Formats: sequence, C-alpha cells, structure tokens
Amino acid sequence: MATPLTALALVCTLSPSPAESSTELLARQVLDQLQAAGAPGSLIRVVDYDVKPGVAADMGDGDQWPSIRERVLAADILVLATPTWMGHLSSVAQRVLERLDAELSEQDDEGRPSMFGKVAVAAVVGNEDGAHQISAELFQALNDVGFTIPAQGVTYWNGQAMGSVDYKDLDETPEQVLSATKTAAANAVHLAALLSAANYPVPS
Repeated sequence: MATPLTALALVCTLSPSPAESSTELLARQVLDQLQAAGAPGSLIRVVDYDVKPGVAADMGDGDQWPSIRERVLAADILVLATPTWMGHLSSVAQRVLERLDAELSEQDDEGRPSMFGKVAVAAVVGNEDGAHQISAELFQALNDVGFTIPAQGVTYWNGQAMGSVDYKDLDETPEQVLSATKTAAANAVHLAALLSAANYPVPS
C-alpha cells in the first residue's frame, strides 16, 4: 500500500503568535482541503522561529531553520502562504526562499536534488493588488529549487485597495476563493501522488 501523502504549510505573516493572521487563516483553509483530498498536514508560523539570514541549510548559532527544513523534507506538499506588502511578498517569505536556495546543492539518497518529487502551492492575501506577481515569484523560485507546481496552484484574496477589511474579518469565505482553494489542493494531491509513484529520473 502506498505511503500516505502529507503536507506542510509555512505561514509567512509578519505577526508572531498568538496574533490573528489572515495569512494563517487562508493557509489553514488550504490544509483543510488538502486533508479532504487525502493529504493531511501541519502548519508552521515562520516568524515564531529564529530563522537566520543566509543561503545554507544550517547557519549555526541558534538557527532554527534546520528543524523547519526537516519538516519540509518529510512532507510531500508544501503550502507557502504570504501576505502582500507594498505589492510584494513578505520579508519572511523572502527569507524562506533564500534558505531554500541551499537545496540546489542538496541531494536525496538516489542523487536527485532534494526537493524533486515534492509539490508546492501558494496562498496570498492582502488589501492591495500583487497576488499574481507574488505567485509568479514564488513559483519560479520554488521550481528553481526542485518543487513541481500543479495547474492553478494558487489561491488568493485581494481586499479593496486601501481598505480596512482583512481576510480574517470576512463573515464567510468568498465562493471564488473557496473554489480556487479546492482546485489548488485537489491538483496538488493528484500531482503529489503521481510523483510519489514515479519520481523524476536521477540527473545524469
């Protein structure tokens, strides 16, 4: 019997716990849909950890990225969730991408880049435009280090420009967001199952 798929959400809000977070809310909704599709998961709010700047797998001196990295390696699906700030991904999300850059020189037991065979999806929230640009940046960076991106692998919510209502303040999830979340999760699980059964070939 095939090993069950698992997911991990890295929430890149700038707000430490226990503050409420629209980014975490959307990430949890993605995890709910992933579980419904057959891939249960867990969540890390990255700002709660001391993730050092750098592009190595372990920057030493109290760096807590290695423990996060182990959970990324153990998961089949990565959800990278970020708020929109000044039209761009958060500085925390940028830090995650920079730390994942180390995977370009890491390999699995068979000699593949360490993130080959893993799927990544994005979740973006904000009271300004930027979700398309952010998802493009995330997809390119994640693909560079070896993740595979499924069709329509992003869900996002943009509030009214210069408005005061956050995603977490909504009375209910907009139907369009729910539909995008379900599609991203279903496609991620489908793709992860295919890659689990037949990973990419070892580069020659």
